[in-house]
Amino acid sequence: MKLIDFGVIFMFFSGVLVFSLSHKHLLMTLFSLEYLVLVLFLTLFMFLLNFGFEFYFIMIFLVFTVCEGALGLSILVKMVRSHGNDLLSSLSILSW
Repeated sequence: MKLIDFGVIFMFFSGVLVFSLSHKHLLMTLFSLEYLVLVLFLTLFMFLLNFGFEFYFIMIFLVFTVCEGALGLSILVKMVRSHGNDLLSSLSILSW
């Protein structure tokens, strides 16, 4: 494996670690999810580039990424407007 592959693997596992440890604020959780999506995008791009495939799947991946980001931001805005903060401890399933 190349040094770049180890760097991408390190980036992915550091993103998973931050995601698993950021259980207090919703905004930090969304940031770590977006970081993981960027690492997956980089991995997919390198894979498709190495094997000479077309990049149409990357466009589909980016569309779903934008939809995921917009959904996360809308949940964050709704939570801040209803609760006044983005603490996940103040979120209850009964309040939705």
